[in-house]
Amino acid sequence: MIQLSDRLLAMEESATIAMSRKSRELKDEGKDVISLSLGEPDFHTPDFVKNAAVEAMEQNYTTYTPVPGYDDLREAISKKFLRDNGLKYDKTQIVVSTGAKQSIANVVMSLVNPGDEVIIPAPYWVSYIEIVKVAGGIPVIVNADITADFKVSGKELEPHISDKTKLIMFSTPCNPTGSVYSKDELKDLATTISKYKHVTVMCDEIYEHINFVGKHESLAQFDEVYDQVVTVNGVSKAWAMTGWRLGYIGAPKKIAAACSKVQGQFTSGASSITQKASIAAMEKDPSFLKDMLDAFKNRRKLVLDALQKMEGVKVNEPEGAFYFFPDISSFFGKSDGSHKINNANDLSLYLLEEALVALVTGDAFGDPNCIRISYATDEATLTKAMNRIAEALQKLS
Repeated sequence: MIQLSDRLLAMEESATIAMSRKSRELKDEGKDVISLSLGEPDFHTPDFVKNAAVEAMEQNYTTYTPVPGYDDLREAISKKFLRDNGLKYDKTQIVVSTGAKQSIANVVMSLVNPGDEVIIPAPYWVSYIEIVKVAGGIPVIVNADITADFKVSGKELEPHISDKTKLIMFSTPCNPTGSVYSKDELKDLATTISKYKHVTVMCDEIYEHINFVGKHESLAQFDEVYDQVVTVNGVSKAWAMTGWRLGYIGAPKKIAAACSKVQGQFTSGASSITQKASIAAMEKDPSFLKDMLDAFKNRRKLVLDALQKMEGVKVNEPEGAFYFFPDISSFFGKSDGSHKINNANDLSLYLLEEALVALVTGDAFGDPNCIRISYATDEATLTKAMNRIAEALQKLS
């Protein structure tokens, strides 16, 4: 009899992937399901990136790559960090991985020992908790709610920092809330974190270019915490390169070397073709993304207007990424006669079955009062989905 490992049995399946699978199963049955569950832009990879990939193949960049990435890509990332974020990372501080998720896993595996505490503000991206658990770390959750735009302050963070704290993990712009930390808010966090030099912070900035409030701000810009921060980014979201699988970190040299060592034993270097294509993305001025950003901004307004009209739905206006995270707890205890809504998971399943709209329960992101809605699809589809959701919610009493 096959006995699976304890670490595997303790691991939860990704809720976003699980909901995507359920929606595909209904689609296979002929149901007209609208999926708003995955964080995947509906834009195509820009032609200049695809052309760079073709050129790389024609030049026979089809062999194994250096574990931390090609030098020219790491140099391009270094210049991108300076241009876009004001951050000085030389190529020895940069490690390229097969997606930002692997970058995050490398950081956690490099730093966290069994029993170490890892502070994670909630709501959080679903995989943070599971990656920490695999490393044997103990997640310490700091809750933020919709009244604070799901953001935490240094004052709220500090009581959770102890001698056992090894790492803090958060994202800005945030998945699942779309919240964006301002420069002043990050400075407040930096002031607190700088008092605890044994603590490293992983700042996930994968959505940096999908920002509706102006310039993206990075935690590592503050000198007092620069040596404590690992900046995570990648090409999936802004450059519509989800399937290309490329993420990267800028980090203190000791952590970068550790991540390269971990990666060398698990996957080695990222795809040669993806790396060469990503150089083109790194070198492109972000102003190229204006049309995509405008489209997301219009979609955000469409969904916000629709949600604000739904009685019982509490929603804030997210400043980045492409998600809403409305509080739907007012529906708990209600029923349409055949479905009893006890929690956010029940409501997500109800909307999938009744409205044929796939969302993700907030439980997966650390907030059982909310659901996550991705608006990374066209306006006609979003309008149809919002109408279905509104109609289904009206049936609950």
